[in-house]
Amino acid sequence: MVKVLFVCLGNICRSPMAEGVFRHAVRQAGLESVIEIDSAGTHAYHVGEPPDARAQATAKHYGIDISGLRGRQATAGDFHKFDYVLAMDRENYDNLRRICPAGLHDKLKLFLDFAPHRPEREVPDPYFGGDSGFHRVLDMVEEAAAGLLADIRARHLPARSAGQRG
Repeated sequence: MVKVLFVCLGNICRSPMAEGVFRHAVRQAGLESVIEIDSAGTHAYHVGEPPDARAQATAKHYGIDISGLRGRQATAGDFHKFDYVLAMDRENYDNLRRICPAGLHDKLKLFLDFAPHRPEREVPDPYFGGDSGFHRVLDMVEEAAAGLLADIRARHLPARSAGQRG
């Protein structure tokens, strides 16, 4: 099982959108039995809350339902559980780096590292903007999700299909 965690600030906009988009891509690829997906925030602002209504509406527009997700805060233990801990921006990357246990920093990456053709390196927080910001974020997330899925297939799934542990 390959485990992926998406992380933003409050876990109500970017990371649940990324979780929903990636779940959709994984389901379409028929890989839901080998890839586990979650999301979290570096702060506890919205623990237990559903995603922002604008994030839900944007995802729904693309046929993705994230209404059942609930906010939670990232912990140091997440680095032991997940193979990929993906920050939406540099601020959250730095916050995660501070709680990351020694020897596990290689699991931490910026999510847009998986979208090398995009000029941006960070997914902007759409919270204080209008609806167009949420659509822009979803477009960025879709591109990075495709790159992430390709990376997982290349790095983890061939070894598993050959009967080896990856």
